[in-house]
Amino acid sequence: MLPVRDIVRQPGEMREHRFSVTLEDKWGEGIVAVEAGETVDLDVRLESVHEGILVSGTADSDYAGVCGRCLTDITAPVEVEFQELFAYPGDEEADFEVQDDHVDLETLVRDAVVLSLPFQPVCQPDCPGLDPNTGEKLAVSTDAESPAPIDPRWSALRQITDQDAPAGSRGAEKEES
Repeated sequence: MLPVRDIVRQPGEMREHRFSVTLEDKWGEGIVAVEAGETVDLDVRLESVHEGILVSGTADSDYAGVCGRCLTDITAPVEVEFQELFAYPGDEEADFEVQDDHVDLETLVRDAVVLSLPFQPVCQPDCPGLDPNTGEKLAVSTDAESPAPIDPRWSALRQITDQDAPAGSRGAEKEES
């Protein structure tokens, strides 16, 4: 909650605030989330307009979870911009309203941060994931080059590739003639 008493119904007035908030609850329910106890840094601008208080700013924090491909623990920064009009109380229904000369930013910031979290986070852009047969991480696999599984529909073509070596030696004999 930020006090706005000094700029209520004074269009053109503006205040800026910079502060940090420690989360009491976890934000997000996917494979990554901003954990409880994490700090969210806010840089907020409050502008008085005829209809209410226009709130805009940025929120910075870190999210934690697991890679969607290889299940490695990951932590990464999240930065999000937000803007919303907190309307003055009146006859019309508004999503956000100025209440008791305060604006409550929690829902606005939480929604903006949670919606900006990646749906399928990865530890690195080219993460190969897990081996479907062994369950080992492909990025750190110690096996020598393991052959890719062959689709049974294409297995008949293997016979053709096995015959390539003799065909190559016949071509060399023709050049010598």
